[in-house]
Amino acid sequence: MLREAGYSGPVILVGAEAHLPYERPPLSKEMITAATVQDPKTIAARERLATATIDLMIGNPAVRIDRQEKMVELAGGTTVPYEKLLLATGAAPRRLPRASASALYLRTFDDALAVRSRLLAGCKVAIIGGGFIGLELAASARMRQAEVVVIEPMPRILMRSVPAEIAASVEARHKAEGVDILCGQGIADMGESSSSILIHTTQGRQIDADLCVIGIGAIPVTELAQAAGLAIDNGIAVDEFLRTSDADIFAAGDCCSAPHGIYDGRRIRIESWRSAREQGALAALNMLGRNQMCVALPWFWSDQYDSTLYVAGLPEEASLTVRRKLADGAFLLFHLAESGRLVAASGIGPGNAVARDIRLAEMLIAKRAKPTPSALMAAEVKLKALLAACRWRDPELRPEA
Repeated sequence: MLREAGYSGPVILVGAEAHLPYERPPLSKEMITAATVQDPKTIAARERLATATIDLMIGNPAVRIDRQEKMVELAGGTTVPYEKLLLATGAAPRRLPRASASALYLRTFDDALAVRSRLLAGCKVAIIGGGFIGLELAASARMRQAEVVVIEPMPRILMRSVPAEIAASVEARHKAEGVDILCGQGIADMGESSSSILIHTTQGRQIDADLCVIGIGAIPVTELAQAAGLAIDNGIAVDEFLRTSDADIFAAGDCCSAPHGIYDGRRIRIESWRSAREQGALAALNMLGRNQMCVALPWFWSDQYDSTLYVAGLPEEASLTVRRKLADGAFLLFHLAESGRLVAASGIGPGNAVARDIRLAEMLIAKRAKPTPSALMAAEVKLKALLAACRWRDPELRPEA
């Protein structure tokens, strides 16, 4: 984006991993299910980076920021000067205390290779954590004919991010595919025998597994920022322009939290592919002095078997939820605040059955629309018509304006 916006000065991209920058979503899906081992899906080929004169320094993580001298020190001893600095350090898997030494986590391409190498047909897989990563991996493991048990300490799966009705639909599908889901059971102890990993739950269940993968959430990578004296608040604290407490240092993606205008300035940290992409592009513009505010809505999706679920906005901000039934078992949920304002929408269905409606709902949320619950429930009332009505109520958007 810096190049597209006309910046012609030096751009240096530093990364800890030895691979070219790549997409993470396929790691729990295609990387596991493909017939043969796949190379990571790169974001930009080395030739494209070279054409854009972007210097790539990979396999050499940053270890210190000198704000006084405006230098970044790398692990190999190299120092890199900067005028503007973007921290896009992402998040790291939350570690499980007392985990077996042979238990795996899934965050990087190398992690995916390790999981894949041990995920064989007929093997017994224990997945600790019923969130997106754990459930996507469960679906992939079943597609590879493994036996799967998911252990979730919370009362239900997807507790932190997905409305209960959608979570129930996801759970029903997993159970129909043969996945054993144990909710409300924490991990009391883990050990190993000569041939398996032994897991004891807090409810007295013992599970013998050939492979254990832990997916209990992620924590923002803030050590570099914290050591440099930058403000930390559920990640690296940035303002609405993605600036940190140092005006020459910006942050974007999973590692940072920013105040959100649609939710009355509530500070939000978003762990999603689209947020990382949008915030990275916005940070580039603001590093060039454009001063554009961060207004993109929280947005998540997850592919499991042949279904896709979406969540746009923050359902926990709602006091009323209404349901719209669609074809082929798909449905949408609209989440309304006490004031009647639409604050979130979620849905699930085969393929992209709900994708277009979720996108229209995003626009309604951004407009602070207050559609009636009856209109949202009625499938014959098109969301596009509700959006058009909202537009013409805005004096600045009327045709005659």
